[in-house]
Amino acid sequence: MAHAEPFMKHSPADHPAPFGAVLGIGPGGVAVYSSDYDTVDREELPTRQAFRSYVDGVYMGHKWQCVELARRWMYVNCGYVFDDIAMAYDIFSLRHVRRIEDGALLPLRSFRNGGMRPLEPGALIIWNEGGEFEVTGHVAVVTEATADRVRIIEQNVEDTFWPDGQTWSRELPLGRTAGGGWRLDCTIPGGEILGWVIQTEDASHAETIEDPDPALFALVPRDAKTARESKEQWLDAADPAQAAFMRMMGGSRLATEDADLGRYFHIGETAWREIRRATNELHRMFLHATNHVLSDDALLQRFNIPPLLWPRIHQSWNNRRNQAICGRFDFSLSERGLKLYEYNIDSASCLMETGLVQGRWADRFGCTEGRCPGRDLHEDLVDAWREAGIDGTVHILLDHDLEETYHALYMKTALEAAGIDCKVVRGVAGLQWDADGWVCDADGDRIRWVWKTWAWETALDQIRDELTDDQTELALHHTIDPTDHSPRIVDILLREEVMVFEPLWTLVTSNKALLPVLRSMYPNSRYLLDTQYELTDGLRASGHVVKPIVGRRGENIAIYDRREDLVGETGGRFDDRDQIYQELFRLPRIDGRNAQIGTFAVAGAFSAACTRVDASPIIVAESDVLPLRVVPDDVLRDPT
Repeated sequence: MAHAEPFMKHSPADHPAPFGAVLGIGPGGVAVYSSDYDTVDREELPTRQAFRSYVDGVYMGHKWQCVELARRWMYVNCGYVFDDIAMAYDIFSLRHVRRIEDGALLPLRSFRNGGMRPLEPGALIIWNEGGEFEVTGHVAVVTEATADRVRIIEQNVEDTFWPDGQTWSRELPLGRTAGGGWRLDCTIPGGEILGWVIQTEDASHAETIEDPDPALFALVPRDAKTARESKEQWLDAADPAQAAFMRMMGGSRLATEDADLGRYFHIGETAWREIRRATNELHRMFLHATNHVLSDDALLQRFNIPPLLWPRIHQSWNNRRNQAICGRFDFSLSERGLKLYEYNIDSASCLMETGLVQGRWADRFGCTEGRCPGRDLHEDLVDAWREAGIDGTVHILLDHDLEETYHALYMKTALEAAGIDCKVVRGVAGLQWDADGWVCDADGDRIRWVWKTWAWETALDQIRDELTDDQTELALHHTIDPTDHSPRIVDILLREEVMVFEPLWTLVTSNKALLPVLRSMYPNSRYLLDTQYELTDGLRASGHVVKPIVGRRGENIAIYDRREDLVGETGGRFDDRDQIYQELFRLPRIDGRNAQIGTFAVAGAFSAACTRVDASPIIVAESDVLPLRVVPDDVLRDPT
């Protein structure tokens, strides 16, 4: 190839090839497919399962993502694959591939972009998150490498047919650094190439990835002393959501204790990147685990979900429109690392405090250090609703609880900013049936789209307690006879034609019975704690936490140390539920408070973070949300 040839640079396709069309054939006869999801044939690919790609019974990935092609190329040409990963950039941290024939592990080496190891055919180029590859990163396979360029095959970038005779997707410029290393240009604005990975025994110039300084994961307490002294109102009583929050808190304040009115925390950029990455990875992992459970009835049995609802959950999972809007992860973050406790994908708790109140607090008291970690949450929610496919009024269902009220009104502002009509409906007393058996609001408008503050478990309790006579109708997906009763929660949430957010499949994802499944699927994840269905000797030795598989607000949790002494416990409504046993990993205790990090995933991607504190080792509904600020690492090292 003459060096005078122009580079084939990236340019988005004006007329992409339809989803699944073969764009071209790479080395080894490996097909590269279009991933233009706007043109998916829903009859050919009606469910999530249909998007899973297999070769010889070996899972390759999601059709037709970049990771699927990389794994399929390795399998077809080399007979090995890398482990399932949550994000494409995670490939750079892998250390082995697995040979399918005998299960042997072969070394996989990572080489930094700009380093001394040259690229070669078969190397996988890894992009970090950013630009067009925001959240996930990207991976491509090298097919040719010369002194000044490489040719690659890839999926999910350019969905255009290759010219006749071409065996590659596009070219990337390759140059040398001042120190003699090899530097590969990205060519896509905002993108960053981490480097490349090669299956080789030769570790020369390979990366040694060091863990960051543990001190950078500390939460550092700070104090805005003027907040303690001020009794002025800094929330807007004219805004219904803020007014409801003020009624809950007894004024313009985040903390319940006067001594904590000025308390806030610093988190460094390194820790911020870690919680962001963990949120993105774990969301994908939870979805993989959900799919795994829904493919195995024996596992699903452990979730204590009435079997008559299983078909409905499968239907919800297979409906690609029915995506989650927002969920919250709960973490322990300290010098000991970052560990996940659980994923509350069916809860709105802390949403408004994170996305609005902590920012107002900082504005009022002149807290200008760093930035607010909730500043993007509202706009992310707006974007998520714009993409949700709503074509009518969204009814916001809630009870008469003050906390539910301000969260519902906060979500209402996001819906309205997205241009979606919405109505707030409290309880079920004002609901009615129409002539066709639809549940309608007090104005007679049918309820077709729902966002709810009620947990799905509330509906399940009603099924367990009240609907024994309706099991056949529910199992057959029929609407319950309206002549027998006034509308109930289940008559809305379980009607097939009603689209509910968060969707029914989150009954599986939010159930803590998923945590042992997740641990078995990702035993090497640095974020997961050992969690089992039975109390093991290993858990006894580490100390353990007993949790109901379904619960809310920290209820019915017990903590035991390694001597099996009871450290703390809470009461509640879920003492009759099955339990799981989780490795004890204590929250950091800071100035007499145990501090927990919460992060929000919106439309499946990291959006925001908050801090919750309590004198008790168990965070509960009454625990305070205190402001958090993201600052440069140097500020953590020298807080003065």
